[in-house]
Amino acid sequence: MNNKITALVTGLALAAGVAAKTELTVYTAVEAEDLKRYADTFEAQNPDIEINWVRDSTGIITAKLLAEKENPQADVIWGLAGTSLMVLGNEGMLASYKPQGYELLDPKFRDNSPEPQWVGMDAWMAAICVNTVEAEKHNLPMPTSWADLTNPVYQGHVIMPNPASSGTGFLDVSSWMQMMGEDQAWDYMDDLHNNISRYTHSGSKPCKLAASGETAIGVSFAFRAAKSKEQGAPLEIVFPTEGLGWDMEAAAIVKGTEKQAAAERLMDFIISREAMEMYNVGYAIVAMPGVAKPVKHFPENASELIIDNDFAWAAANRDRILSEWTRRYDGKSEAK
Repeated sequence: MNNKITALVTGLALAAGVAAKTELTVYTAVEAEDLKRYADTFEAQNPDIEINWVRDSTGIITAKLLAEKENPQADVIWGLAGTSLMVLGNEGMLASYKPQGYELLDPKFRDNSPEPQWVGMDAWMAAICVNTVEAEKHNLPMPTSWADLTNPVYQGHVIMPNPASSGTGFLDVSSWMQMMGEDQAWDYMDDLHNNISRYTHSGSKPCKLAASGETAIGVSFAFRAAKSKEQGAPLEIVFPTEGLGWDMEAAAIVKGTEKQAAAERLMDFIISREAMEMYNVGYAIVAMPGVAKPVKHFPENASELIIDNDFAWAAANRDRILSEWTRRYDGKSEAK
């Protein structure tokens, strides 16, 4: 009998321990292969908290959050474009919280308002993936600039992300407007559109398609390019001479969460030095100065190649830009 009582007590204690675990619903656009590594690192230090991921591309996660504005389903956003978080902040959807270590971050990666609502993690920047085998097969010259991609020789050989569903696509479009001016950027995209075979709904997909030989040229971002090249794909990674658009992966607590204390602990971890070292596995630029080490296949001067991005302008004009882009070019987008 005593053994039965002991077993019962032990079982109840274990059940109570399981029941006490807080589950955080975390929305993200982080590359899928990194999610387990991120969650495992946090949960090892916080065994009473469990992360349940909801992952999709930036535009889809942003639209989902906006659709749920009156009935939020997420507790925390961990890894969404900074411009998207600014849009959500303008809608009053983010809680104010200054995580531990906030002051250690580069000011470019902080919401520097009196009641900060988001923090940056790392920067992802534009890149062009060129499959050298396919390029040689079709006698395509190696591009060195954004302007080169409008050369008629590339007609049908270029794939890029749809900016309405992909954060990478939007950083391309918004950065072209900042570099060229809006009118010239639309003219540029008209010419580029002639060479596009299709627009994807994922920022990494164009590079994956280039890596597999399904297209010669994919407009993507450096993290995916470097990873595919490291895995043996016959890729040349091009960093256009005019400059690179970029956005930050950022994090925030969703206003109204019933799990505020656990959400704050996650936010503290998200900007910790350990987390920054974790991001630096794939991203050459992280939010905490002095942490980043060179990443293979990235240029050593990555921070000098990115443009001076006006995130507030990009966020404020996002809907207008996407509406016009969709009107002009959506006919070549792949089915969702």
